[in-house]
Amino acid sequence: PTRSYVPGPTLDSLAFSLLRRLDVRNLARPVLERLNSELGETVHLGRLEGDKVHFIDSIESTKALRVANRLGRSMPAHCTSTGKALLATLTDDELRLLYPEEQLIQLTPHSLGTRTELLDAVRTIRSRGFAISNEESEEGVSSLAVAVSSIRSPRMAVNASLPVSRMSPATQQDVRGRLLAAAEE
Repeated sequence: PTRSYVPGPTLDSLAFSLLRRLDVRNLARPVLERLNSELGETVHLGRLEGDKVHFIDSIESTKALRVANRLGRSMPAHCTSTGKALLATLTDDELRLLYPEEQLIQLTPHSLGTRTELLDAVRTIRSRGFAISNEESEEGVSSLAVAVSSIRSPRMAVNASLPVSRMSPATQQDVRGRLLAAAEE
């Protein structure tokens, strides 16, 4: 007698998980395009890869003074708002494993320099629901990011980056609201 096997719910779940991961950039693109159009600023989609953030999509602002596209770049997660938003989705124990040393690499004098500072920053990010970077990855650049909580693997976040000169408190509030809505979508 032969035994036949048919795909069951576990295989379906695995297939859908893989498809969702492959398709997330395509699904996010219209959201990023609208965000870029509404804000008139550079927007990014990033994913967490170990202690780095990898930018998998980006749409640059059309303004003369703008933040450059980071598509394809990887950066230390703790130096970017996107990375910090993603790190905030991890537990403190997971963060300690990811950052076994107290001293951290700094891209600018404004970057977080220690694991203790990172843990404090992450607690703040968790409570307010978004991350900020003020010249932590690049001089003259300010950004906000929100983790996409509906997708756990890979961990993703959406970001808006703009020159520090345009990041007023009112702008920050507008960007935050639009990013939260975009991440939810």
